[in-house]
Amino acid sequence: MSILATEQVSHSFHDKWLFSGLHFGLQKGDRVALVGVNGTGKSTLLKILAEQILPTAGKVVKERGLKIGFLSQEPTFKQMETINDFIYSADNEQQQLIKSYENLLNSDKIDQKLLAELTDQLSAMEAWEYEHNIKSILNRLQISDFDQTIDSLSGGQKKRLSLAKLLIDEPDVYILDEPTNHLDIETIEWLEKLLTTGNKTVLLVTHDRYFLDNICTEIRELDSGNLHTYKGNYTYFLEKKAEREAIDSVVVEKSRNLLKRELEWMRRQPQARGTKSKSRIEAFYDLEEKSKGAQKRDNVQLSVKVSRQGSKILELDGVSKSFSRKKIIDNFSYIFKKGDRIGLAGKNGSGKSTFLNLITQNIFPDQGKISIGETTKFGYYKQEGLLFKDDDRVLDIVKNVADYIEMANGDIITASQLLTLFLFPPEKQYNLVSRLSGGEKKRLQLMRVLMANPNFLILDEPSNDLDIDTLNVLEEFLQNYTGILILVSHDRYLIDKLSDQLFIFEDTGNLKIYNGNYADYKLEEEQTSRTEKERERSKQIEKSYPTVQTEKKKLSYKEQLEYESLENEITEIENTIIKKTETLNIISDHQEITAIALDIEKLQIKLDTKSERWLELSEFM
Repeated sequence: MSILATEQVSHSFHDKWLFSGLHFGLQKGDRVALVGVNGTGKSTLLKILAEQILPTAGKVVKERGLKIGFLSQEPTFKQMETINDFIYSADNEQQQLIKSYENLLNSDKIDQKLLAELTDQLSAMEAWEYEHNIKSILNRLQISDFDQTIDSLSGGQKKRLSLAKLLIDEPDVYILDEPTNHLDIETIEWLEKLLTTGNKTVLLVTHDRYFLDNICTEIRELDSGNLHTYKGNYTYFLEKKAEREAIDSVVVEKSRNLLKRELEWMRRQPQARGTKSKSRIEAFYDLEEKSKGAQKRDNVQLSVKVSRQGSKILELDGVSKSFSRKKIIDNFSYIFKKGDRIGLAGKNGSGKSTFLNLITQNIFPDQGKISIGETTKFGYYKQEGLLFKDDDRVLDIVKNVADYIEMANGDIITASQLLTLFLFPPEKQYNLVSRLSGGEKKRLQLMRVLMANPNFLILDEPSNDLDIDTLNVLEEFLQNYTGILILVSHDRYLIDKLSDQLFIFEDTGNLKIYNGNYADYKLEEEQTSRTEKERERSKQIEKSYPTVQTEKKKLSYKEQLEYESLENEITEIENTIIKKTETLNIISDHQEITAIALDIEKLQIKLDTKSERWLELSEFM
């Protein structure tokens, strides 16, 4: 049974129907991704379900008392002045108590009597774990100055603050619009674990394909006002969508062939048709509609000339840079060579943007030298977005760079023709830039960078606000791009696909070079971490073993029985896990899948505990 659903919902925008008579339901424990190209109405549908806007027709129904958490692409804060005001809800007794406790601890003079009272109240309400969770979420999302005014925050900080509040409130339904924007990769991986722990109900829109694969058990595609549902993750969706489109194309082709024959019949009929022909005439018009099929989707076409590149490209020799006494880059040297495809990895604020500004000479190093080759031509796609005046037209933005552009095949095209290739038709080219959507502005910015024919391309978070279809075209272009590529992105899929080397920024200012992509680096890091933990554990056992040995040289009768029973219990649990895992591979009901997955998780924890106890007892056998 749905806990949140639409009933015959329709919505129009600028006299265009996004969808009509749409039914969309969520059951408890569903983790659903909504996908589709920009402009299909994904964000609008999320807002309708979150009761942020009213639909043109139809309604939203929900379970009584259902608490919905909504993360917008552009959060608003309803006249809240400081971070502190926003984080702690006035109507939440536990949160207000925690707020009073935190404020008291941060005050210059602590009232010990009041502190004792608040401590007792927190204990009585069992709020200490909640207080710990709040701190963990705020620290992870880099929120520390609670007195800071919300107006002074950047767009990225506002998005993280809004996400923090949603996670702290622990709603019944999480509705998230592009939740990974403005998060670093480590934080995204933390968010994945948080959303998949417990039986959370999640609906999200995101371009991050790894995030989709790791979070969602169901994909729903909004396409031309219709909803197509696929049970499974994003990889499964791609396979089944390809099958559906292949079947649709066969049906459309058959309808077109039949339509040709029917059209000939229609033309042969006299103007005054008899009653017998009416049903066939009606069938003709139905067939005509069917033969149109799905409208062919236009794709961005990326094809630009790459400027010639000499032997010397870019050299960094002992480069260091600090801000406010904090070392960002410390004594880094590197000589760029042809074919370099480098991903920059590190936490937010670790120095990635500083590095990009250094190599493009927007800022200069404190020490060391940066030498740029005479033929090196940068193309820098900045995270900040497109700069324009209020009265700038789309066409003006392009013509300010060049009236004519040389393509990869040598053709010379006009600025207007290039805009058309980037899905800006002639009627849109004379619109004001301010009227474009976020995704359209990003696409226009990308076009401006590429039309300068760079041979050293720097992309800083290119995936933000671009739909997956446009990202696929960009990826194909970049895979065939012959110049140098530097990529900064929180999108692990993009980093893995387009880079074969990483520059890893560490908090100490050290810049580490890793040969391989992010997946390789993460796997190696996890293996190293496991090895270190095992080594540390061995040391602890070695330290404690002599003491245990002198105190107790053999197991008691009771411990002997426990040891023997543990062997049987461990085998039984392992067999149960194997059976449940096999069941997962043959069922399709998502509720059953979720329930079995939770059982396996609990059994695994139980198995680890018993195995640890068995190892402890086996030391004395």
